[in-house]
Amino acid sequence: MEYQIMEALWENSEASLREIQEFFPAAARPAYTTIQTMVYRMEAKGIVRRVRKVGNFHLFASSITPDAAQRRLVDDLLSLFGGRSQLVMAHLIKGGKLSLADVKEAEKMLRQLSPKEKQP
Repeated sequence: MEYQIMEALWENSEASLREIQEFFPAAARPAYTTIQTMVYRMEAKGIVRRVRKVGNFHLFASSITPDAAQRRLVDDLLSLFGGRSQLVMAHLIKGGKLSLADVKEAEKMLRQLSPKEKQP
């Protein structure tokens, strides 16, 4: 649910609790108090901030970028697997979520990020 709240803030740049709640599909929309609790917890974590007060409600904005949020999610996922990316990859392969093309693209990225080996 945190990521969906962040998506609402990234899309709108700033939003009230009610606007965040309305971002969720009607069929699966959490209660206002649930959104309020989540946003306040996210504020305590430093990933959401109060921008200003309008009338009797606050507007909130994201304190982190989508890339930073995705890195954080991936780090959390890896920690569930003891920090071992091979276990995550094996799970994705067995579940049909990782293709050979994905692996080749990842290999290409790794080669670009790795320091060039010095040739003798």
